[in-house]
Amino acid sequence: MKKFALMTALALASAASAQSLSGTVTVWSWDAAAKALQSTVPSFNKKYPNVKVNVVDLGNQNVYDRGLAGCAAGGVDMPDVYSIENNEAEVFWARFPNCFVDLNTLGADKVAKNFPAFKWTELMAGNKRYAMPWDSGPVVIFYRRDLYQQAGVNPTAIKTWDDFIAAGKKVNAKFDGKVKMGIVGNGQDDEWFRMLANQNNCFYFDNAGTSVTVNKPGCVDALNTVKKLYDAQVVATGDWGGQITSFKSGKSASAMFGAWYEGTIRTNAPDQKGKWGVYPMPASKPGGVRAANLGGSALALPSSSKNKAAAYAFMENALATTGGQVAMLKSQGLVPSLLSATKDPYVKVAQPYWGNQKVWQTILDTLGDVPQARGTQYFQDARQVMIVVQADYIKGKYKTAKEALDDAAKKISSATGLPVAK
Repeated sequence: MKKFALMTALALASAASAQSLSGTVTVWSWDAAAKALQSTVPSFNKKYPNVKVNVVDLGNQNVYDRGLAGCAAGGVDMPDVYSIENNEAEVFWARFPNCFVDLNTLGADKVAKNFPAFKWTELMAGNKRYAMPWDSGPVVIFYRRDLYQQAGVNPTAIKTWDDFIAAGKKVNAKFDGKVKMGIVGNGQDDEWFRMLANQNNCFYFDNAGTSVTVNKPGCVDALNTVKKLYDAQVVATGDWGGQITSFKSGKSASAMFGAWYEGTIRTNAPDQKGKWGVYPMPASKPGGVRAANLGGSALALPSSSKNKAAAYAFMENALATTGGQVAMLKSQGLVPSLLSATKDPYVKVAQPYWGNQKVWQTILDTLGDVPQARGTQYFQDARQVMIVVQADYIKGKYKTAKEALDDAAKKISSATGLPVAK
């Protein structure tokens, strides 16, 4: 009866005119993502002038932690729209299946075909759609044209990780070791390992989410590469803030991240306009895959929201319309998941900040080569293990990458209850 009453109310709300929606929609998000959502508010308010949108930037980890706490408390202190990374999404559906609205009851099933199927994988449980796809995170190398040129490095000649290391040695020589090819969050994150592992078609778990695969050959190659970068002294260590400080001060010749990092560079270093460029991530071996994915998010609607119809209308305008997605691409560089948005003419426009390179075309051209990976509900458990194991391997605690990852696999298996794959 209660469920019927809710669905009836939502159906009535969705049928109501735009003018009838009113009140406040509070959105939780983080950093550039929050700014991107804010950029869609003007178009939303043209359709729904009586709805006030309050986008709150809580920071990435805080959104996750407060979401877990809110769901555990039965939906207490939750917003109307909740930002969630794809890799972490299954934690919520598995542990708190009643914390979020099945968006199919609001019409998400009607727009499902407008997004690539892989983006729904971690956002569904059974036939229920708990979040709507937002952005993707195709990985590329962002590089400083001027610093590469001064060091005699040609980015088009960097095709493998060995090429990248050789280029880093040139940069070290030119700048007396004061400029590095990248900053790795070693000891605080395992992002470089995850990007390289995904490139090598390996991840913490298999794609069915039923076994631990972190010690498979592709992951071993990934961890070996991270160690080689350190041994060659072409990368430094730094957290999120340290990485931004580094590129702002000209101490980073490159940065490797998901494409959403475009907005991080552009908005934090506007004075470096024209100095940056983009090229595909190097391959593990000549002719190998030069693509991976890092991040990518979605928006969910907490069941405790008092303004569900307006909240869904906001999500639909931001994510399920080309105008909303392209506004966020322009504003903060969030790469669209909506298929129609990836074909928008703006994608082929030369970008002045990036030396008039058509960076979005370069980035989106890699999407089709990204190997599939699945975070599962145990993503954070595995990540915490790998952060420690990677740091210990870099320090020399383990003799080989395989030995380190065998240990990681046992610890992840112990934490999750999933068997280590044979």
